[in-house]
Amino acid sequence: METTHWIVDKQGITHEHYPQIEEAARLIRKGEVVAFPTETVYGLGGQVQMDEAVQKIFTAKGRPSDNPLIVHIADRKDVDHLAQSVPNYAEALMDSFWPGPLTIIVPKQEGVLSELVTAGLHTVAIRMPDHPVALALIKEAGVPVAAPSANRSGKPSPTTAAHVLDDLSGRIAGVLDGGDTGVGLESTVVDCTGPHPIILRPGGITQTDMEAVVGKVKIGGTLQNEKDVPKSPGMKYTHYAPEAPLYLIEGTHSFIQEQIDELRAEGKKVGVMTTEESEHFYVADRIISCGRRHDIESVAKHLYGALRSFNVSSLDVILAETFPSEGVGVAIMNRLEKAAGHRWIKEVD
Repeated sequence: METTHWIVDKQGITHEHYPQIEEAARLIRKGEVVAFPTETVYGLGGQVQMDEAVQKIFTAKGRPSDNPLIVHIADRKDVDHLAQSVPNYAEALMDSFWPGPLTIIVPKQEGVLSELVTAGLHTVAIRMPDHPVALALIKEAGVPVAAPSANRSGKPSPTTAAHVLDDLSGRIAGVLDGGDTGVGLESTVVDCTGPHPIILRPGGITQTDMEAVVGKVKIGGTLQNEKDVPKSPGMKYTHYAPEAPLYLIEGTHSFIQEQIDELRAEGKKVGVMTTEESEHFYVADRIISCGRRHDIESVAKHLYGALRSFNVSSLDVILAETFPSEGVGVAIMNRLEKAAGHRWIKEVD
């Protein structure tokens, strides 16, 4: 399959100026899948009512079919069509954070969606992206769009169209290239099926942000049994990993350099993911900064690009510095722990 690459300027977007969006929307209506930018990462979209289209998403990504997809909408009224019920606190969250990087999980309307979208669950995950290209595409398609991140399953999520093409060229109908994404991490996913919202996947909208609107917000995101079907993407499988094994490392700069030296003495090529403030402390085979430690949003924005950058080198191991688990740092550490498979190296006091 030839993958079409459409370039669009997200500034001042109109359908008249962008027949590329009309063409991409036409393909979605036909049951093809198209990648498009959101404010978080690039998504891989297919229409939600067509089993064949949704199956193409799973096939292109190599994604397990028990991993549900997020439904993207461009009109708040679509929630009434997709959801059986919406609690008042979920309405308040939508009022405050939509369009934006927040996904709500609510009981679904039966018979509206392909069962593949929800992995057979009785709930549906919904969000309204805050990106003009995404909103224009969904509106033009005329149907809600199921869209996970537009990468091969397990790899770092794509924050540029080039990342999408690296993973999926020849596997999807096309990619709308709207430039770099903004937030850089996937949306916060919140279970809104109980008396209080429960965060299943942290993201750019933090627990503190939500508690300022609705009061108590719980933290969840773990499965009781590996055979369980996850309610949210990102709960069950290893994600975001570069090609070389990645370890989280915590300690002083001298301790980290000692670990690098020991690994290199064993004949291993070592990569280090650090920040602009610390990169000059290390000597390794490849050193990549993922942003500024004192500007945690810059780390979120550049994290996946940094992880992907290691793939151009034939490394044997990657050591990644860690970040405080507060604010957006919670989401950053969530992604890094999954990328590392929860492997840590810690300095002992």
